[in-house]
Amino acid sequence: MKSAWTLSLFPTPSVEGVEFTPFRPGIERGNIYFDPETGASTAFLRYHPGASVPRHRHDGYEHIVILEGEQSDDDGTYAAGQVLVHAPGSSHRVWTKTGCLVLAIWERPVVFVDE
Repeated sequence: MKSAWTLSLFPTPSVEGVEFTPFRPGIERGNIYFDPETGASTAFLRYHPGASVPRHRHDGYEHIVILEGEQSDDDGTYAAGQVLVHAPGSSHRVWTKTGCLVLAIWERPVVFVDE
């Protein structure tokens, strides 16, 4: 694991060198770190057009930075440059019509409730 990560958000985000693996149908995950003791993790998620994530609950904070494209959830649609914070105890579904790239930071793993 690298001791430090840098990310260039402007003018265009670059995930060069990040290894993406299948995560869910239509979604790939590029892990930055995972703490096996707490479940805390950070990853890039690359959604292909039409991809979705079923309803899930957050047992810790989730921070999402939309890097490219648009992502939607139960509360709205968010474009590149927007930052979302989901508090512990919150739940939502996520989808994208256009596809998107996001940076996701989880304090604890999510719990899927609609599978």
